[in-house]
Amino acid sequence: MAINALSYIGVNSDRIEDWSDYSQKCLGMQQVDRAKDSLSFRMDDQKQRLVVTGDTGDSLAFMGWEVEKKEDLKMYADRLENNNIQVTYGQSSFADKRFVKDLIYFKDPQGNQIELIFDPMKDSDPFNPSRPISGFKTGALGMGHVVLHAKDFNKLVPFYKDLLDFKISDYSNTPISLCFFHVNGRHHSFALFGSGQKGFHHFMVEYNSLDDVGQGYDLMNLKDDKIAYTMGRHTNDYMTSFYSITPSGFFVENGWGGRIIDPKSWEAIETFEGPSFWGHERLYLPEEERKKFRDKRMQTAAEGKQAPLLVDCPWLYSNIAKKK
Repeated sequence: MAINALSYIGVNSDRIEDWSDYSQKCLGMQQVDRAKDSLSFRMDDQKQRLVVTGDTGDSLAFMGWEVEKKEDLKMYADRLENNNIQVTYGQSSFADKRFVKDLIYFKDPQGNQIELIFDPMKDSDPFNPSRPISGFKTGALGMGHVVLHAKDFNKLVPFYKDLLDFKISDYSNTPISLCFFHVNGRHHSFALFGSGQKGFHHFMVEYNSLDDVGQGYDLMNLKDDKIAYTMGRHTNDYMTSFYSITPSGFFVENGWGGRIIDPKSWEAIETFEGPSFWGHERLYLPEEERKKFRDKRMQTAAEGKQAPLLVDCPWLYSNIAKKK
């Protein structure tokens, strides 16, 4: 696949102190740059994964998606321009700012800035988390995933599917409309939430240990009104997670144990179990809305639906086979 990973994201926010505190003390990221009005953070050996721009708005600023080859940038630029999407080629100074060798950028039909990048820079210094965690699950799987509100599914789904070659993992229409996309072995690196709104719903970071998630959950519970979803497990990617509320008001999913798929053989399916096997009580919603999700979880549990005891993980199985 030409686009093969979520490389980084940027957030528009002038809540610099709050983001510095949240990203380090709660998420465990390493703060690597702090200008007067901006921040950047590492999660692994890549130079930067999260950027807080210092601009007002408390919203998604940009998404950086990595391509396999430099020639892929021109291929996508030509395709987008042939479909009346304005594309800008990044100057060397802009590429340096993003710590990549080359990039192009453009807007999706909802106005979200997308940056296609080639060859993100690595840091020679080891990753140094700001709280004791085992690390983040990144590498070839990318930073994690991003979920956006969708005002018009009929415009956004074809844009990502047909123009950017994102592959649909699964989709659901009950109790909400959702469409999940993969670009590598991670079950989904991108999703659209059919809320009828615009904006940033959440991004996900996956930890190497369930204890990293649980200890983060304890830390967030010490703060008032900072948990959006309680601990729970998703039905489609089997992720065990909770959602914390960022200083900007959108969420971060703190997860572990996400499903790894084989992109070559995966076929998109419609799901009917609802978003979660258990947990994920949406504390930020009014009771009437929370009840819809709760009732769906109770139905799923009553029908005996659970994740398989052995998660389908081609990467794990291939590595076990190599050791035999």
